[in-house]
Amino acid sequence: MTSAVVMHGLTKDYGSGHGLFDLDLEVAEGEVFGFLGPNGAGKTTTIRLLMGVIHASAGTATIFGLDCDRESVAVKREVGYLPGELPQFGGMRGNEVVTYLGGMRGGVDRARVTELSEQLELDLGRRFREYSRGNKQKLGLVLAFMHRPRLLILDEPTSGLDPLNQQTFQRLVTEARTAGGTVFLSSHVLSEVEETCSRVGIIREGRLVSDMTMDKVHELRFHEVVIEFSDSVPEAGVRAAAGVEDVSVNGTRLACTVHGRFDSLLAAISGHAVTEMVSREPSLESIFLSYYSK
Repeated sequence: MTSAVVMHGLTKDYGSGHGLFDLDLEVAEGEVFGFLGPNGAGKTTTIRLLMGVIHASAGTATIFGLDCDRESVAVKREVGYLPGELPQFGGMRGNEVVTYLGGMRGGVDRARVTELSEQLELDLGRRFREYSRGNKQKLGLVLAFMHRPRLLILDEPTSGLDPLNQQTFQRLVTEARTAGGTVFLSSHVLSEVEETCSRVGIIREGRLVSDMTMDKVHELRFHEVVIEFSDSVPEAGVRAAAGVEDVSVNGTRLACTVHGRFDSLLAAISGHAVTEMVSREPSLESIFLSYYSK
């Protein structure tokens, strides 16, 4: 299988232990790869190196065989890029931004732009400075997807999007993959990656610490659950349930952490009157801290 992205010993040393160090990673053509890590872990640094925005201290990175540093202009022709922070386009209207950047690529497929803006519910007639954070993100997605690139590089792509638009984004990624495209996206939202990616790399403090399939990622996931009972609390049964940890009881309220499936917990509380049950997925950063502390 052909590699779309290849990094060997890729390093960007900012000093004092900050940056990216000795990154070895390959992403196959047609793959949707999630690059995960807490904020500040080195995700954006990696993406900026791939796009030739900054220069590596050591190592190499290529996209479809093109050197990301020496051939960055050619690389950009192959990539749909969504940066972590969009440039400020000021008083330009959304459609003017599309025309301006599309012109750099040799033209704009208006039908494609209309299709994307309608799916994302984005009004391209408004000025950029009038856009909310979410609408600016939608414009960034239109700019990244509009030319049907071979490779999409997306830095925190759903930041600022509401749940409906997050679902639209997931459909766009699926469509790109079905059409043979490759996607490299960074995120600190585990559920986003679960919906879109087939494989993930986890980065921490500038170093790749794990490269795993989604099956392994599912093993990392946990939920913090709080259950309110109307009478007695089945504490012993919950403590004995598979995948349930950190059980605490305060009156008729039980709190616990559930790793993996909920079947065992639900079986343990079956037959007991539950008045309220809340399940919360912690941030990926919290999951990582829990994972690496072990």
